Amino acid sequence: MIRREDLLKQHSHPVKVGLAEPVLKEYLSALEGWILQDDRLVRSFEFKNFYQTIAFVNAATYVIHQEDHHPEMLVTYNRCTIKFYTHSVNDGRGGISENDFICAAKISSLVGQELH
Repeated sequence: MIRREDLLKQHSHPVKVGLAEPVLKEYLSALEGWILQDDRLVRSFEFKNFYQTIAFVNAATYVIHQEDHHPEMLVTYNRCTIKFYTHSVNDGRGGISENDFICAAKISSLVGQELH
């Protein structure tokens, strides 16, 4: 069983193969609010205003930089949607990897913290 706490302790690392469907569902069950959509691991975060949205984006950017695993991010006034996908797995065909879940867990841990 995959647990969020275990993902938070890990760091992104080189991987060659994406996660298979049954394993994807197990990983997904460890993360609240994340869904699989169009072969991506996706979550939208909603905030009160643009300032809080950008504070979250800055904090998420720090995490992403530390993990060296970069998602697609869509930022609007009070929402940030993050989409993870690992382009380099499966002989360059791409897929979702453990690194996507590690980073998703770390970004989710930012929610609820004071972001100034």
